[in-house]
Amino acid sequence: MRIEKLTVEQLAAEVDLPTSTIRMYQTKGLLHAPQRHGRTAHYNATHVERLRVVQRLQSRGFSLPAIAELIAARDQGASVAAVLGLSGSAGPDDWVPIPLRELGKVAPMRELRFGLLRRAGALGLLKWRRGRPHSRRWAWQSGVGIVGLNVPPDEVLDQFAKVRIATDAIAADFVDVFERHLWPTIADDATADEQLDHVRGLLLGLTETAEGVVLGALRESIRDAAERFADRHGLLPDDGSEPVWAKAPVPSLVEGAGEGTGVVDEETVHRYLEGESLTEEDSP
Repeated sequence: MRIEKLTVEQLAAEVDLPTSTIRMYQTKGLLHAPQRHGRTAHYNATHVERLRVVQRLQSRGFSLPAIAELIAARDQGASVAAVLGLSGSAGPDDWVPIPLRELGKVAPMRELRFGLLRRAGALGLLKWRRGRPHSRRWAWQSGVGIVGLNVPPDEVLDQFAKVRIATDAIAADFVDVFERHLWPTIADDATADEQLDHVRGLLLGLTETAEGVVLGALRESIRDAAERFADRHGLLPDDGSEPVWAKAPVPSLVEGAGEGTGVVDEETVHRYLEGESLTEEDSP
């Protein structure tokens, strides 16, 4: 197969994506237009490279709108390595090692204990690899930010556990919508391979929709909760007018190891806290 001249079906086979997903990427600005010869569209190596970049960033937790922004910035002159994260920088879903000194941002060393770290592991926030804890980038950044507001680490874990229950329920609802309304359209009229391709494409679109709905609803809920808080504490104008801060847009949420496990023995934790673990230079 010539990489310089591919049909959409050949391109789909090359990158292991359904053709519907490729067309969706073009609509969202993630993939540049093909060359056209009459009524036939031809793709080349640049399209293959672009799709693999998109797949890589998706696997690291970046949403399609975020990837589109990164690609737009790249097209304006920024380097691929710097903008698209190809130089080793961590995406929000990457597992990154936590240096011992960084734990002090979450809790004073004297307060760190086996139970706290083990619970973080049980919740999926920490994994241990070669005697060192790793966390997803978004979880670590969020945890540091919340603890920085003087919220005790135990309560941060309590709140995460509640959030995970809520997100599990939301995910189940969206999958139920998929199963009831989308799956019947492909279940009976396609081969197993075609069904799998359709499922990948539909779930991708469903994921993007769910993320937008959840983030939008959360932003509105936070605004409403903040206004109720301000009302309880007498912070709203006496004349009933809307405060200036309420008119400003809510800032967007920040976008935000592989091997290892969240379950770790107490001896490993003690060795880590005593500084006997690997140095950063030794870590993989």
